[in-house]
Amino acid sequence: MPQKSLLTDFDVFSHLVQLATGLQMSGSLSGKTLVFFRLGLLGSVLLSNNSLSGQTEQEGASTEELQKATQNPVASLISVPFQNNSDFNIGPFARDNNTLNIQPVVPTKLNEKWNLIPRIIIPLIFKSDISQPHLGTFGLGDIQPTFFFAPTKPSRLIWGIGPALLLPTATDDTLGTGKWSIGPALVALVQPNGWTIGILVNNLWSFAGSSPRPDVNSMSLQYFINHNMKKGWYLTSSPIISANWNASANNVWLIPLGGGVGRIFKMGVQPVNGSLSAYYNVVRPDALPSPTWQLRVQLALLFPRIPKKSD
Repeated sequence: MPQKSLLTDFDVFSHLVQLATGLQMSGSLSGKTLVFFRLGLLGSVLLSNNSLSGQTEQEGASTEELQKATQNPVASLISVPFQNNSDFNIGPFARDNNTLNIQPVVPTKLNEKWNLIPRIIIPLIFKSDISQPHLGTFGLGDIQPTFFFAPTKPSRLIWGIGPALLLPTATDDTLGTGKWSIGPALVALVQPNGWTIGILVNNLWSFAGSSPRPDVNSMSLQYFINHNMKKGWYLTSSPIISANWNASANNVWLIPLGGGVGRIFKMGVQPVNGSLSAYYNVVRPDALPSPTWQLRVQLALLFPRIPKKSD
């Protein structure tokens, strides 16, 4: 089946990223070398379009429609993003962390008025031991599902609202919170000609879990600005601003600024969204070790709904 082979290609990509992380953990790759390794992986995937050229061409959404849909968190578009985030220069030894987020999105039509859009983030994390020049921990982090309820027929302002959860699934204490957490999530955006401008925000509070672990009271706010261009290219800025409300005054905020470029293209017949962006943390906690900048590489499989042919 075509979809099965495509997913296998991306499994290989994710395993290669994990291999690079393992090499970094053992000291075989430096942080800068790892950056070029990942960029090389992205380039090799972008250049592998011919691998599926023998398959039947898929009908459905145009490039422009896919640009708008991929930039809308509550669009009726099935997608499987693989988003790799590398955080650099942490602690006295300038260590690096790496998180590969697997984020399947499968919208469901509840009735004529409402869609349900579950967005599940499954993080695979390498976290450096910042007290040493080498070594760290690799494993599964806390899984983060969000369930947006959105109108099936949105107005100019597109929006969705629902619960966000944080599940204590981490395979090591250093990779998660050890707490069950819940809170509200909201997304709102507009898509004027050639642009997508919006915000996605949630706040989580812990309500159960390991009693010795600190309570969770944290906000995540992501604004996103995209400008679409010809041939599927687009400019993007979508930093994630985070706040730990339980921290002391000078350790609450992590605020990145930056942006990048992306493109909607096809691997054979399979629509794919690829992007590369970098962010510098202009505000960081004073006392808590945190990265100076982040590199984000994303590849997303897109499965637009194919309209039924009329007889």
